[in-house]
Amino acid sequence: MNNRVEILAPAGSVDSLNAAVAAGADAVYMGGPRFGARAYADNPEEEELLQAIDHVHIHGRKIYLTVNTLLKDAEIDDLYRYLYPYYRQGLDGVIVQDIGVAEYVRAHFPELPLHASTQMTITGAPGAALMKERGVSRVVPARELSLAEIRKIKQETGMEVECFVHGALCYCYSGQCLLSSLLGGRSGNRGQCAQPCRLPYRVHGRKPDGLLSLKDLCTIDMIPELAGAGIDSFKIEGRMKQPDYVYTVVSMYRKYTDLYYERGRERYVVDDGDKERLYAAYRRRGYCNGYYKRHNGKDMVSHSRLKGVEGGTTCPAYELKEKINGKLILSEGKRAKLELEYNGHTAACEGAEVKQAVKQPLCAERVDKQLRKTGGTQFAFDSLALHMDDNIFLPMQSLNELRRDGIRLLGEALLKPYRRETEETQPPEETALRGTLQKYGGRGPVDITLSVTDKTQLETAVEAEGVKAVYVDSSLLFYGTGELIYGLVRRGQAAGKNMYVALPYIFRDDTAALFEHPYSVIRDLFDGVLIRNWESLGWLEKKRYPKKVISDSNMYVFNRYAKQFLTKTRIDSYTAPAELNAKELAALGISDAAFVAYGYQPVMVTAGCIQKTADRCSGTDGLSYISDRYEKKFAVKNCCEYCYNIIYNSSPLVLLNQREEVKALSPASLRLDFTTEDAQEMRKITALYTDAFVRGKEIRTPEMDFTKGHFKRGVK
Repeated sequence: MNNRVEILAPAGSVDSLNAAVAAGADAVYMGGPRFGARAYADNPEEEELLQAIDHVHIHGRKIYLTVNTLLKDAEIDDLYRYLYPYYRQGLDGVIVQDIGVAEYVRAHFPELPLHASTQMTITGAPGAALMKERGVSRVVPARELSLAEIRKIKQETGMEVECFVHGALCYCYSGQCLLSSLLGGRSGNRGQCAQPCRLPYRVHGRKPDGLLSLKDLCTIDMIPELAGAGIDSFKIEGRMKQPDYVYTVVSMYRKYTDLYYERGRERYVVDDGDKERLYAAYRRRGYCNGYYKRHNGKDMVSHSRLKGVEGGTTCPAYELKEKINGKLILSEGKRAKLELEYNGHTAACEGAEVKQAVKQPLCAERVDKQLRKTGGTQFAFDSLALHMDDNIFLPMQSLNELRRDGIRLLGEALLKPYRRETEETQPPEETALRGTLQKYGGRGPVDITLSVTDKTQLETAVEAEGVKAVYVDSSLLFYGTGELIYGLVRRGQAAGKNMYVALPYIFRDDTAALFEHPYSVIRDLFDGVLIRNWESLGWLEKKRYPKKVISDSNMYVFNRYAKQFLTKTRIDSYTAPAELNAKELAALGISDAAFVAYGYQPVMVTAGCIQKTADRCSGTDGLSYISDRYEKKFAVKNCCEYCYNIIYNSSPLVLLNQREEVKALSPASLRLDFTTEDAQEMRKITALYTDAFVRGKEIRTPEMDFTKGHFKRGVK
């Protein structure tokens, strides 16, 4: 990119795209008929999207296609035919969440720039650098990052950095939310989020409140600081918003970004009237300046919707005309000739033969007026030179045809540099690919493994019979209990169990600093690590970590190309994702994967703090509970050492009754995740699973409310 920040606008419809371009956006991002994270936007069909690509290019802008959902294995075979027409047309980039999609696009469309979506939950330079190694040119980091963290990503990787500057904020780290998915089957990872976070929740017996609903983001006052942090693209959220909203917001950020470059940081001031017009475009939740200068805060929460105007100000027509220069030559006995020029591009065409006038000769004023009727096009004449013989005649229809042909040829000349002249070739048969991905081992007896989060659970796991491995939450390495924990780990190993440490869900720079001291213990004592983010992997690679690395279910492996992506990293094994059903898991093949068969599944990982919002942060790890409108209770774990909360589902996943279906998948291991359970509950659940899956005894289920998760229903 050049050294000026790109204004990147949302386009949930063709009308919104036109509004964005007219308002001065440098680029737009838009979904097509499939695979976009806004399934309910008015996304264009193929022909409309091809026209949209040409539209923005004629005006010298760019367009990025959102393919930012997780693709099931059966769907990824459709990706080539889906992307190919847009690729040929000149698409400027594709925004992806799925590492399998990233791998696929890099292999089959090597000239197409890859942008890592915020749904990838990139929170630091190590994660961004890893994506750069895999062919990603631009990163959209998590919205929770500070300006200092963003600056570091830019400085250490040199990648293009795209950050949100305006619009809705998710309460959860994007890509880490299963709340809508597990409550109602509408997956945010598949573009169908029902926004249950916007509903009221209750904590500590208080009145229902918008505990999980954040105010909208507005950073118009911060443009100098954002640009100074090295951000390359200012991203405006709002593909579900109306064209008027898009026009108003884009025009304001265009105006004030230009003003910053004109006046500099010291003389940068936002007019109060402009700020009010910006707020008036959408008033339902209030505004804040996001996480750029803070980690979280009560004042970021929108406790209730505001009353007032929703919608925009009155905007002009979304029409933008490029100024062209023309020369018309009309000589008797010769064909009419029109020459056009725009921005270094030229076109010329000839029309009907010019005749001698019999009755009424052409006059220059009428010819000029007729040729300037460019209404349905994206061009308007700036200058038009007429070279006409006297006493000549040419029908108006012939002039119209000449103008249409000339403008068409000028458009083709202008768009030609964007076209990619490649023949459509379907990818080769990939049965061989499927066979090469069994990096992690083959079929065999299912091992029972346990994941624990506190000392009591660890003691119980170490003593459990029939358990092959234990995942120990990394928080147990802190708080002065280290030596006690290390002793328990050694006891587990002496009993023949593999002992792994489960690293944090979010691994930002301050968290990485915490792990410098215990790293030697992690390396020397434990048998391997479980990672939940790309930053952990980058950190381990930098340290040349020598032991086994397993990725958790939130590092989504939805398709065989995601498996292929992992084979080219330091990851040795992975965990099956929570949103695929039994049939889809069978198609993917998980004989090389761990499979979570029990537990209160995380539905949110958030930088927000429920304790802090409701009262004040205690500064220590602990559990609290929130209740929804149906009085379902969700456990909330404060991970204060890492400064994030984990919100767990109200009911645990239990798949005992699905024993035969689970065994038919032949997973490498079954994992039972323990979070809020006491020792007695944990022993009971472990015994039920070992009896059913290891000893082949009669199936018994616990006496509690539980869910089958997505094992039967999956997600759309």
